[in-house]
Amino acid sequence: MAIPTSSSTQQKGVVITVPILVLSVSVAAIFLFFLLSSLSTCTCPPSAGNGAVPSAAAVSYHGGSDGEKISTTKDDIEWVRDQIYSNGLHMQDNVLRKGINPRTRAQQLQDLRQYKGISHYEAPEADNHTALPCPGELLVEEHHSNYGEPWAGGRDVFEFLAEASNLTPNSRVLEIGCGTLRVGLHFIRYLSREHFHCLERDELSLMAALRYELPSQGLLHKRPMIVRGEDMEFSKFGSNVAYDLIYASAVFLHMPDKLVWVGLERLASKLKPYDGRIFVSHNIKFCSRLGGDECTKRLMSLGLEYIGKQTHDSLLFNHYEIWFGFRRSKA
Repeated sequence: MAIPTSSSTQQKGVVITVPILVLSVSVAAIFLFFLLSSLSTCTCPPSAGNGAVPSAAAVSYHGGSDGEKISTTKDDIEWVRDQIYSNGLHMQDNVLRKGINPRTRAQQLQDLRQYKGISHYEAPEADNHTALPCPGELLVEEHHSNYGEPWAGGRDVFEFLAEASNLTPNSRVLEIGCGTLRVGLHFIRYLSREHFHCLERDELSLMAALRYELPSQGLLHKRPMIVRGEDMEFSKFGSNVAYDLIYASAVFLHMPDKLVWVGLERLASKLKPYDGRIFVSHNIKFCSRLGGDECTKRLMSLGLEYIGKQTHDSLLFNHYEIWFGFRRSKA
């Protein structure tokens, strides 16, 4: 069947068949649908001309590709609480229970040494596989007990430092004494490749970081720069790097005051002016022992300024940490 373009059947003209007409209308409708959809889902940035101050929730998002929020929200806590209650969970005594392989770390370590796991290579095939040497102590995670507080508390430290310093994934971070990466793992995961640096003196801690934690967390591809060294020697990190955050968690407590000041002098020029931050946990006796005025003068001579004390609550247990902040006061 055809539809003529004129009322006269004798007049010649362009003839459009019904199937072609239907197809044309369908194509136009589909095009219009996608056009309207794209307009309705446009994520245009808000206008910057109204002088509005972003909300606290907006500030805590730091440019991750998926809008990752760093700190735990009240809604997160309420959700966890609801899950615990709805599942009828209760705090129980930590007793060994049948069926979940109830061995202590010491027992696991003994099994590793005696049986070397379920299956293992023997010489001369022992080197014919991908595994690198790994102390049994690391395989049973004894290094998670090397701290004065729970291993999982590293997340608390990361949340505080990252938000107090307004970090983004492109920021650069240096940890003095990263140990077995209790805190560092979270920074390495969040930051861009090669943007996390660490100076650590203890050999077993370095082995735990490189041989166990980074592989087990799937973070080898992030290529953190972890350097063995002491006496606050930072030359291996390069002369042109500028850090957004430098932090030391309870490390300065175990150093002579003189060495701490040597480190601050070397680090002052590596901290980004004004916006960069140095955070030191627990106390700053290296400074307070000099007296307030003398400490201020000495900081000023290094181009540093004390900006105050802050505390951060733990999500996991009834605990908070004290942090002391400094910034570079001149370019």
